Amino acid sequence: MKIPILMYHQIDQPPKRGTALRGLIVAPSSFAWQMRLLRLMGFQGLSMRDLEPYLQGKKQGKVVGITFDDGYQNNLDNALPILRKHGFTATCYAVSSMIGRTNLWDKGKVAEKPLMTLENWRTWRDAGMDIGSHTRTHADLTTLNLEDSQVEISESKRELEEIIGCEVHHFCYPYGLFTLEHSTQIKEAGFITAATTRRGRTSSEDDFYSLARVLIAQSTNPVQFLLKMISGYEDRRG
Repeated sequence: MKIPILMYHQIDQPPKRGTALRGLIVAPSSFAWQMRLLRLMGFQGLSMRDLEPYLQGKKQGKVVGITFDDGYQNNLDNALPILRKHGFTATCYAVSSMIGRTNLWDKGKVAEKPLMTLENWRTWRDAGMDIGSHTRTHADLTTLNLEDSQVEISESKRELEEIIGCEVHHFCYPYGLFTLEHSTQIKEAGFITAATTRRGRTSSEDDFYSLARVLIAQSTNPVQFLLKMISGYEDRRG
C-alpha cells in the first residue's frame, strides 16, 4: 500500500509573485482546506512517529504522513490549531543550533523568518506532535567530510533530546542531498527514518533512510491535492 508523506515548509501568507522560493509558503487557508479534505476522504494525518507501524507493515489503514521542514514559528501559529482541530499529528524537523533564531541558511535568497523558540518547541511537543532532526546547522551534508557530517547528524539528535526533552527518531536531509554513507550514519545514530525531497509516495518495502515525500506547494489546487493522495500523480515525478 502506498502512503503519502506530505512535505511542507512554511504555513504563512505567501509573498508577492516573483519572490524566491515563494512556492514553499502555503497559505493558512490552503492548509486548512487540505486538512479538511484529508478528513473528508477518510485519511488520518500522522506524524512520522505515529506512522512508524504503518511503514513497517504492522498496521493497515488509510493514513498520510504530515511533515514540516526547518521549524518555522508559523508552523506552530498557523498549522498547529488546524492539525488539532482534525485530530491529526505531524512531525516538524528542527535545526538544533538555530532554535529561536531565523533561517540564516537562506540569507540573501529569501526573507528571514523566525524559527521556533525552545518554549515553542515544548508547546509543539505537549500538543502531541513529533520533533525530528534537520541537522545542527541545516548543512548540505554532501559538502562535508564524514567526520563533520557525523557531528551534524548525531549531535542534532542529542541536542534536541536534551533541551526539548523528547525522543527524536526521525531525520530529514537538508536540501534533500545525501550519500549512502550519510544514510549509514543516520541509522547508526539511532534514527528510524530519513526523509528526502524526492517526490513520490512510499511503502513498507522502501528504504527507510531515503523516503520519498509528496510536495505540497503554494500553487497546489484541490484537484492536484486529491490526485497526489490517491493516484500515481506524484510517483511519476520522483
